[in-house]
Amino acid sequence: MLMPRQKTPDLELPLLGGGTFNLSEDASERGTVVCFYRGLHCPLCATYLKELEKRTPEFAERGVKTIAISSDGEERAQAMAEKIEAKELRFGYDLSLSKAKEWGLYISTSRGKTSIGIEEPALFSEPGLFMVTPQQTLYYGSVQTMPFVRPHFSELVGALDFAIGNDYPARGEYTGAV
Repeated sequence: MLMPRQKTPDLELPLLGGGTFNLSEDASERGTVVCFYRGLHCPLCATYLKELEKRTPEFAERGVKTIAISSDGEERAQAMAEKIEAKELRFGYDLSLSKAKEWGLYISTSRGKTSIGIEEPALFSEPGLFMVTPQQTLYYGSVQTMPFVRPHFSELVGALDFAIGNDYPARGEYTGAV
């Protein structure tokens, strides 16, 4: 389990359009929203990423960058970016499942074709949403075992406004005896 205020695992992946995403070098004023999604096969992911695409300029106004990441290869990641008409949201691809596990993501096995007729990979990670500080420490984290009931980006934007205005620290940091 990742711990608030502690360093997150490193994350370095190829980006659609060229270049490399490196979390430790993703220079932003207040951090990076890292959205792990299941892959092209997931219709709920497309809806979710469309909302992140819409909210990406709002995050940018607050000094926060965004990225969507999956274990899909370049071709499937490109198809997802096109499907959601991404213009602002960056896409990283080829996430290894061992790296997904380092981030605490759950791994699922294929059930064949999904409701939209796209084959699931043999193994893939379930969703996770993280806000990582410029120092690469965890500020916020949410992982799921299923594609349903994800955090709302509008609420995360609002929470950022509160956190910025009140110098609110990351919570859940206690690791002592209970």
